[in-house]
Amino acid sequence: MIFSPSPNFDARPEGAPIDHLVLHYTGMLSAKAAIDRLRDPAAKVSAHYVVDEDGTVYALVDEDKRAWHAGVSYWRGVKQLNDRSIGIEIVNPGHEWGYCAFPEAQMLALRDLCLGILSRHPIPARNVVGHSDIAPDRKQDPGELFDWQWLAAQGVGFWTDAFGEPGDLMQDLAAIGYDVSLPEAAVITAFQRRFLPGWLSGVGDEVTRKRVVGVLKRL
Repeated sequence: MIFSPSPNFDARPEGAPIDHLVLHYTGMLSAKAAIDRLRDPAAKVSAHYVVDEDGTVYALVDEDKRAWHAGVSYWRGVKQLNDRSIGIEIVNPGHEWGYCAFPEAQMLALRDLCLGILSRHPIPARNVVGHSDIAPDRKQDPGELFDWQWLAAQGVGFWTDAFGEPGDLMQDLAAIGYDVSLPEAAVITAFQRRFLPGWLSGVGDEVTRKRVVGVLKRL
């Protein structure tokens, strides 16, 4: 791990638990560009960690401090996730610059980093989320190429292959954790990126509705 401190942090609210882990991609052309921005006081953004493609991990903000990575966000009734989360930026050019799969070395390093975080903080599996889960109207990361299923098998986060009989789609998405006051297509697409990565219709079709119920029942 390489320590590369960022000035972009402040104190967490008194008594706020650390009970969410948020995964992002950097969405920039290089790791250096991303780290430079996360350390730039003018940018006013940061994360606790950055994981490079070769598996190198950069530590930018201490876990007990509030990094500025989530922005306007919501999950399971909690708003402003910066207050109670740890944020990890995963180096990837993102959808704007040539989105691609995440290399094995990077995923292995991410797994180890996450397992360490989970050993230090009481973060339930359903609160290991992507940026698109907590801000579906603004964000796409870490995106449909991110292997949530593999990561869950390693002990980080949640996955199920289950389907179920369709119910009330938006009500079920809300029960999973999504902010259903946002545009419906954005929320559905965020769910699909996470649990139906080969099916990004943005529409509440039968496949999606059945998958939503399957996920909710396993949760």
